[in-house]
Amino acid sequence: MVRLGGKAISTARAPDGTGPARSREHFLAGEPVEACVRTSISNSWQRCRALGLSPDQPSPPFRADFERDPRIVRAAVPVLDRLQAWFAGSKMNISVADASGTVLLRRFGEASLTRSLPAFQREPGFVFAEQYAGTNGIGLALAERQLIHVYGAEHFAERSQGNACRALPVRDPVSGRIEGVLCLGYPRSADDPALATVIRKAARAIESRLLAQSSERERALLRAYLGTRAETAAGPHRSVGVGDLALGLHPHDRAILMEKATELISCAQLAAVRVPLSDGRCVTLVSHPMSATGVEGFAIEAILPGPSPHEPLIAPRSAEEPLRLAAEAAASAPASAASAVSAVPPSRAAPRAAAPRLVPGRADTTGRGAAGGGPAGTARGHPGATPQARGLVLVGEPHVGRYALAARRRLELLTDASTRIGTTLDVRRTAQELADTAVPRLADYVTIDLPEAVLRGQEAADPLTNLCRTVVHGIRDDCPFRPVGKSVDYGPTAPQLRCLTSSQAVLEPDLKTAAGWLAHDSEHTKELLAHVHSLIAVPLVARGVVLGVAAFYRGRDPAPFGDDDRSLAHDLATRAALSIDNARRYTRERTMVLALQRSLLPQGQPDQDAVEVAHRYLPAESDVGGDWYDVIPLSGTRVGLLVGDVVGHGMLSAATMGRLRTAARSFAELDFPPDEVLTHLDNLVGRLDRENPAAGESGIIGATCLYAVYDPTAQQCTMARAGHPPPALVRPDGTVSFPDLPAGPPLGLGGLPFEAAEIDLPEGSGLVLYTDGLIEDRNRDVDVVLDRLRGALAHPERTPEEICEAVLDTVAPAHPRDDIALLVARTRALDTHRIATWDLPADPSLVSEVRASALRQLADWGLEEASFAAELVLSELVTNAIRHGSGPIRVRLLRDRTLICEVSDTSNTAPHLRRAATTDEGGRGLFLVAQLAQSWGTRYIRQGKVIWAEWELDGAGGHRRD
Repeated sequence: MVRLGGKAISTARAPDGTGPARSREHFLAGEPVEACVRTSISNSWQRCRALGLSPDQPSPPFRADFERDPRIVRAAVPVLDRLQAWFAGSKMNISVADASGTVLLRRFGEASLTRSLPAFQREPGFVFAEQYAGTNGIGLALAERQLIHVYGAEHFAERSQGNACRALPVRDPVSGRIEGVLCLGYPRSADDPALATVIRKAARAIESRLLAQSSERERALLRAYLGTRAETAAGPHRSVGVGDLALGLHPHDRAILMEKATELISCAQLAAVRVPLSDGRCVTLVSHPMSATGVEGFAIEAILPGPSPHEPLIAPRSAEEPLRLAAEAAASAPASAASAVSAVPPSRAAPRAAAPRLVPGRADTTGRGAAGGGPAGTARGHPGATPQARGLVLVGEPHVGRYALAARRRLELLTDASTRIGTTLDVRRTAQELADTAVPRLADYVTIDLPEAVLRGQEAADPLTNLCRTVVHGIRDDCPFRPVGKSVDYGPTAPQLRCLTSSQAVLEPDLKTAAGWLAHDSEHTKELLAHVHSLIAVPLVARGVVLGVAAFYRGRDPAPFGDDDRSLAHDLATRAALSIDNARRYTRERTMVLALQRSLLPQGQPDQDAVEVAHRYLPAESDVGGDWYDVIPLSGTRVGLLVGDVVGHGMLSAATMGRLRTAARSFAELDFPPDEVLTHLDNLVGRLDRENPAAGESGIIGATCLYAVYDPTAQQCTMARAGHPPPALVRPDGTVSFPDLPAGPPLGLGGLPFEAAEIDLPEGSGLVLYTDGLIEDRNRDVDVVLDRLRGALAHPERTPEEICEAVLDTVAPAHPRDDIALLVARTRALDTHRIATWDLPADPSLVSEVRASALRQLADWGLEEASFAAELVLSELVTNAIRHGSGPIRVRLLRDRTLICEVSDTSNTAPHLRRAATTDEGGRGLFLVAQLAQSWGTRYIRQGKVIWAEWELDGAGGHRRD
């Protein structure tokens, strides 16, 4: 039982460590142990193996030339004395090592413990760095740079198997660098979780004393400044405390002054800089070298030529209690000193407050100078000159100024990263933005490796494998990193793999001694060492998903990476990982929507001879919309051409597009004219909106559509549009026009009619249908785009495929914000030799004559095999037209890919198929037609209707072009 500040801590026996011992045996035998050993211990064992260390190696090396009185020793001695008193009577071994692992201080709970310990554990000077002593508390704390607990057989060396220890790095609060390691060693039977709290409190106490040392050095510089200003004749200047000066400055001016003053200190030389203020004045900052009791630093003064013409220079300040340093300065300096300076005591300063800071002072309201007491209104002995005002801005050591600048630049880098990373929803681009942000402000080279699954928008099943080099970026292009696109396989000791397994950033300050990195790829790493010397490996983790690893290398800057750099790299990687994950999720959703979109579009071209067709679909870069096109073979050798655009983007737009395209095709195959097809689609869209109120919230409130029906027998095209851009017509001579079709309202508004228009299209004409994504863009004028489209189409010698390519190359935007659907059709005409027409009155006696004429025509076409079915169907359709319709009657035979028989009359009454009873005398005619023909149907024309039947033609006869 020991006491910590009056609190009892149990020293009951802990487990005997047979688990770690067994795992260690398996590891030494070459078996994997990662699943049953803590990650930090497993990584350390791997590094020890890579270094060639042996468990029974001799004692660690001894350094006789180590510094015996560094800052860490002066700060740690009182803390270790208290720990020794607290642990009196126990077998506690308390030690402090420097940043290289060399033991500097030793304390023991029992004085007799020194006699029982090996010689290397009794005196300072032994080096416990991991590369010499294997897995131990001090070495592992320096390698992992965090609190470490090593228990029993987790030690790599045989000699330490019966011990346990806890070690924690001690950092300089100003710079953030590791100054040393505090370690508590004890028999493994005395292990207690409460020791973690003990060592944390002790380390914080040492760090506080390090901060106090920094503050004392700064106060010494301040005293030296006051003494110098009191002894130096400064001339008849008007003195002003900077605290007063700051009250009269704009916050932006104040920030600029502090920034320039810090830069002057970090430059470590006598210098001056002029800083213009927002009110027109110009402040001169001058750096004065100072020296006090071994402390070398600089004081920065601000000199103003005179007061602002708009406001007084000196602002009143409230009375505050005098601080200790102000009293000391007043006692040691003459009454005529330029300013009485005050500073914040160390006890009230934050850990980072020891950096050079603003030191406020009292204004000299008398207007007299520092020496000589010259009259007000004079400067440098010239009567009438504008009096100058001067005051202290900053005081500090150069390295502290550099820390302050580095901290500000880190904040600037993080601020910059928030605007530069994640500007797009592209995984590769986002990774590149991370590298662009980090180089050269944090690192000289950056490599980013992502699994192939992440690049495809998926979650990686095993992020430790299948890594692909995604980004290589640096200050030079000749650094021998693996190129982009190559697979990367990291060894078990590589820092990149260690950071992936632990989900923590891994710092390797010196790659020449980083065993895990060197062992990964010895030949390749030797080439890299000529360019880089320090590494930070950071996992890219977002929402619990491991996305990859980023490696930051430094080579040009001789200073290695530190813990502040590791924290900064971790913050950058965390921000980038969220953006990469957003891009990955977007890529996955976009891939799904695009797959759905493409699956709902036509797969290939239907069999028809009315037009030669080519089509393209180009999705938007940012999101997938609901554009579609369709080519629909219709009765009578006609063809329907359809292009539409659903308002909105995403999965719902694609699904809505599929429903509309299916419905539009169904309405078209029912032989509705174009305006009626749009009417039915309009009703459907309105019903979809009513059935799904959420559609309006996601932007899907309607659609646009253009439907054209081309008849190769009459070389006419009937078109209607619903809020869609008009088509482009290309005449056989190359003339391009955009017909002025009735616009019609977009689909979904309801209640408004649609109008159709007929246009003559001679054979060889071009009909180009497109969605608005082709011509509408916020950065382009529509008229200019239409002129460009006209120029791309004015080439009648091009095939539809070539026209599609030309239009996308010259007219489509480079980065489309909306989907583009393009449909190009070149018209054909059905040869008159393939058309046979008979007009007859409604007289039953003429049926036999028409039947005979049709048989002769079939014989002329070489289609005798179709004569029997055609004769029966023709006889039935003509008889029905005479009996149930009204004259005149037209009979037409069409020979295309199929044989088509059409009978039209002026009646609007359509026949329907029914099954006749055995006692019925009629009603079997259409049943026979349905049995003999491949398909049949009814379509309405301007005056009456057409009943048609169609047969497949065997052989090649139906495909010949006369």
